[in-house]
Amino acid sequence: MATLLMAAGIGLVGAGQVQAGRAAEVEGKSAQAIANYNAAVQEREATAIEARTGLEQRRQTEEAARAMGTMRARIGVAGVVPTVGAPLQVQAKQASEFEMENLMIGYRGATAAARARSAAEIERMGGELAGERGKVRKRAAYVGAG
Repeated sequence: MATLLMAAGIGLVGAGQVQAGRAAEVEGKSAQAIANYNAAVQEREATAIEARTGLEQRRQTEEAARAMGTMRARIGVAGVVPTVGAPLQVQAKQASEFEMENLMIGYRGATAAARARSAAEIERMGGELAGERGKVRKRAAYVGAG
């Protein structure tokens, strides 16, 4: 009788370990699915950042063109020759500053998009690790169950 109870107890422990192994695998798969979802969100964010950056650059280009037109008009109203000397240098300097501003908008956008894509990749790698960790825990539980 005692042997029978001991065998039943061992069987229950083994069954419990098998169940724990299955639960560990499910937990790992769930963590991987969540990480993949988070990665997809980060990828969409990167795409949105790129679109927003392009829009900001177009707006800045239009603003710069208006400002340069206003500058040329004021120079013309003043009766100064706009194609030589100081007026030409001022226009060139202003155009250069506008171009630098546009490049910085693009740089900030590209950097932010790259950060979002890196975060997505980290999420994916974390998910893969969680999935593998679940499989390893399942195998360990099966080995422990005998």
